[in-house]
Order: sequence, then structure tokens, then C-alpha cells
Amino acid sequence: MSGRRVVVTGIGGELGSRVGALLEEQTWVGEIVGIDANPPRRRLRRTVVHVVEPQQHELIAERIVQANPHVIIHLGVWEPDARLSSAEAQSFTEHFATAVFDAATRVSALESVVLRSGIEVYGKHGHSPHSPNEHQPLEPQSLFGNMLLGLEHKVSELAISRGTAATLLRLAPVVGPHVPSPLGRMLRLPAVPFNPLGSARFSVIEDGDAAQAFVSAAQHQPHGAINVVADGSLSVMQAASLGNRISIPTIGPGWWAAKSLAKLAGAPVPEHVV
Repeated sequence: MSGRRVVVTGIGGELGSRVGALLEEQTWVGEIVGIDANPPRRRLRRTVVHVVEPQQHELIAERIVQANPHVIIHLGVWEPDARLSSAEAQSFTEHFATAVFDAATRVSALESVVLRSGIEVYGKHGHSPHSPNEHQPLEPQSLFGNMLLGLEHKVSELAISRGTAATLLRLAPVVGPHVPSPLGRMLRLPAVPFNPLGSARFSVIEDGDAAQAFVSAAQHQPHGAINVVADGSLSVMQAASLGNRISIPTIGPGWWAAKSLAKLAGAPVPEHVV
């Protein structure tokens, strides 16, 4: 298998740029087309990048159909309160997905779609100390979880109608030096609030490992959901200690006050983080 054409949406983000850079090193990859509202954060030498706003439905669809990819890697997902507010993140994600998946129905060469999803689709089970497995019930309890589950449904419908492979990569919270992360910002506060009655432990995935998972999925085209989670888990108290921060157990009205103060400090805490 060589000369495979790949479209990467969301290539302007840190994860998308890493995926693009890795794809350029693969001998099985031919033409690469990237689409995003922002240019890549890394220099990509053989990727054709189109900077398009998520609301430009027809232009996005045109670029994808013209590329006629064998594989679409859809990373055009905005996490609430990472770079955009919750409302903006939801709107951008929905607009982008509509354009991409409408175009995908008209791509004659399409064999596989790889979706950036997340363990938030499991709800509170997604932060189990034992790590979620792919057979747990999907019970999202946050805006981000519901956004991701909606994308999974769109990809699954496309796979059924087209007979293509659909890989749903359910990522743990992605961390890295340049990754915009509500969780990371919260853990960098001088005093880190946490709800002792909520999710006591969490898992993460490093951005480089997450990028490699997308490239592997694009090459091997597995069908179904795959959790992408680093080994082990830790508590908010442990994470705060590692960062030389103070952890403050907060419940009831105090928890809402702590979230408001964190937002004022530039570290909003969306519901999927806690």
C-alpha cells in the first residue's frame, strides 16, 4: 500500500500539526491535504494546507472532494474552554463536522475515516481508576462528551452508508507543552481545587503518542472504537504535588466559588474536566 491520499482536518492545532508531520515521514502516504481555520504550528514540507473557516461549508467540501482521499483524519474538534468558549467550541465543531461528512459522501476513493473522539463519551466512567474499556456504556455527562458522541454517530452513519472503515479514537485528556488544555491550566494554578465527591483520579495521553495513534489508525484502518490512554492514573492531589501546588478539597457552594475564581484566573474548569 503506497501513494495513499490523506486529508487531515484540524491540522492547525498542536495535535493536527504533529499528525501532519508524522504522515510526511510515512512511505505509504502520497498526497496530504490539511484543512483548518488556522495554519499549522509546525513546518510541513509536502502538505497542501487550506485555511478555511468552519462556517465555509461549501469551500471545505470542495477541497475535500478535489483531494479525493483514501483516508480522512478528522481532528477538527474544539474542546470547550481550551481555545474557545463552550458555545463557540460547540458551534465550530458542529459546522466543521457537517461540511466534512457531507463531503465524505461524495469522495469516490474513500476507504476509511479516523475520528478524534474522547473518553468523555463514557461520562464519569471515563475517569475510572481502572481506565475505561470500549464496552462500557456511553453515558456522556458533559457538553464535550455529548459533542464527541454526536461525531461518533455521524462517522458510524457514514461508514454504514459508504461501507468504509470507521476508527473512533477515544483519547484521554491530551497533554503537552503547547497543547491548550483546561485540565493543564487548572493544574498550574497556585492552589488547585478539586471535588472530593467527584472523579478522584484521571488518566491522560501525551500529544506525541496521540498523534502516533492517528497515523497508525490511518495506515491499518481498524473498524470500531479504540481507547487511547497512557498507563496508570493519578489523583488531583498527586498531580498538584508533582507541580508543587497546593490541593484544596472543595465541596458544595465552595466548589462553585472555586470554579468562578479559577475562571477569573484564566483557567476555566469545564464540566468534562471535573
